[in-house]
Amino acid sequence: MQHDQQGDGSPTTKGGRRPKRLRLILIGGGLALTLTAGGAAAYKYGLFSDIGDPVSFGKVDADVKPKASKASDVRPGVRMPTGPKAEFVRTSRLPDGTQIGRTTLTGAKSGFTGDVWVWVPKEYDEPRYAKSAFPVLISLPGGRGYPTNYWGTGPGLGLQKAVSDGVKAGTSLPFILIMPVHNADTKHHFDASDIPGQPKMGTWMVEDIPDFTKANFRTFTSRDGWAFMGSSAGGFGAFKHVLKYPDRFKAAIASGVDIVPDSPLWKGNTQAMDADNPEKLAEKLIKDGGPDVYINFQIGTAETGREKAEQFMKDYGKGPVHTTLQVIQDGEHNGKSYVRGMREGALAWISKEMLAPTPDPGVR
Repeated sequence: MQHDQQGDGSPTTKGGRRPKRLRLILIGGGLALTLTAGGAAAYKYGLFSDIGDPVSFGKVDADVKPKASKASDVRPGVRMPTGPKAEFVRTSRLPDGTQIGRTTLTGAKSGFTGDVWVWVPKEYDEPRYAKSAFPVLISLPGGRGYPTNYWGTGPGLGLQKAVSDGVKAGTSLPFILIMPVHNADTKHHFDASDIPGQPKMGTWMVEDIPDFTKANFRTFTSRDGWAFMGSSAGGFGAFKHVLKYPDRFKAAIASGVDIVPDSPLWKGNTQAMDADNPEKLAEKLIKDGGPDVYINFQIGTAETGREKAEQFMKDYGKGPVHTTLQVIQDGEHNGKSYVRGMREGALAWISKEMLAPTPDPGVR
């Protein structure tokens, strides 16, 4: 068969078609190239998606039977997972190989059922940290906060990457991020509280979520390993919980927050509201003389509310109530701005107040 030459130097049959054998070689080579160089893109666009598949965390815990472990094998101040283990499904796979999983939790103490998203840093599964606890950052969203938590469903906001990048830079601890729903429905705000006659969202957050975390992950027994972060309504819950339960939680990053409870569900019950009012709680904590708590307010220059945070700091930022303000230049009332603020200083600030995981020097 006579061959002509194409402009690229490859042989063709008459009519412009390559020989069959060569076509098969080129097709095979193209497929291989797609599977290698284009593999990441294929996953990105869902061609080989494993989203929705079961996922587990804590591979180094797999052979540990908490009840059967010798007390001498557990470091002081470390709580190994108590169980029972939750069942997670994968909702995101991040470029560094870490994953976000979701489970549905029915709180034993609140009776409320809602979804919880979880992310662990890659250090958590490294053998050198197998006997170490990790600090927990319970992350609360703004808006309705139901039926999703945008810190868990929107990794594009960059919270997980901000932590990972901070760990690499030595400015952030490798936090476990626990991201539960914040409200009980899409119609109401519950002020992260047990409002009389309503779902017990305060109990859900300060009892059930920590119990769930202790059941599934290696955590610190000290409050120095437990903190909150949140934006808007979630920020209110974050710093309110720390002020109300200073024996359980040490610090909070509160972004774009309201300072006092304002849900119409209180129906004017001022006595009940006062029990969840950060101003009243701070006043009591100052009177009691501690324990010390640490609150970082984040406010963007393109949003309102700075004067409220500064007034709270002036009135109550004394004694055991330690406050600081992270101003985000051109920051708006949204998650991306608040993550930028965390990168610019808030993550480093909270990391200095919390316990860090300790690697085993004899293990790589």
